[in-house]
Amino acid sequence: MPTPEDLLADAPLDAAVAALAERNHHHLAQMSPNEREDAIAHWRQLAVAVLTAAGATLHDETDGADGDGPGRAVIVLEDSGPEEIAIHATFFPQLQDLGGGEVGATPAQAAALELLEQISDDDDLDTG
Repeated sequence: MPTPEDLLADAPLDAAVAALAERNHHHLAQMSPNEREDAIAHWRQLAVAVLTAAGATLHDETDGADGDGPGRAVIVLEDSGPEEIAIHATFFPQLQDLGGGEVGATPAQAAALELLEQISDDDDLDTG
């Protein structure tokens, strides 16, 4: 059985992007080279999100199938250029919007949100 990490290897990601490109080949053919590059980058982000979600279910099939299992947050850091990093975050179960800018999260999800906030703050300091 594959592990969650196996799903985020290059081959599964490339296969997922290729499937999306094939599914949208008629749109892809009408795009400029820059638009194609943007579309493929977007499809890669979608593939990471979908495969991360699928991988989380493989972690322990007895957990969370009905939403009663432990909360999870998966953060994927991926090289996206010579000096660029793409950050993907997926939460299981989904975060709950409590209104007023507040979200309901499990302890693991709250920790992930704090890490993402710190990364965002560091980015603001680097670019400001």
